[in-house]
Amino acid sequence: MPSKPRTLFEKIWANHLVIKEIDSPAVLYVDLHLIHEVTSPQAFTGLRNRGLKVRRPEHTLATMDH
Repeated sequence: MPSKPRTLFEKIWANHLVIKEIDSPAVLYVDLHLIHEVTSPQAFTGLRNRGLKVRRPEHTLATMDH
């Protein structure tokens, strides 16, 4: 029996699902980080203050507001 057609959202979700346990939120693998010029500086300051670095900068894409 053929499987039910899936939406684009369902395909992307399934391709990034790491684990889904009953009564727990799903864990997804994030393969691209989109950051914004207005709110991202605070996040980077928080990382710097904790002595942390961006894990995979080659997978981070920044956008401008205007």
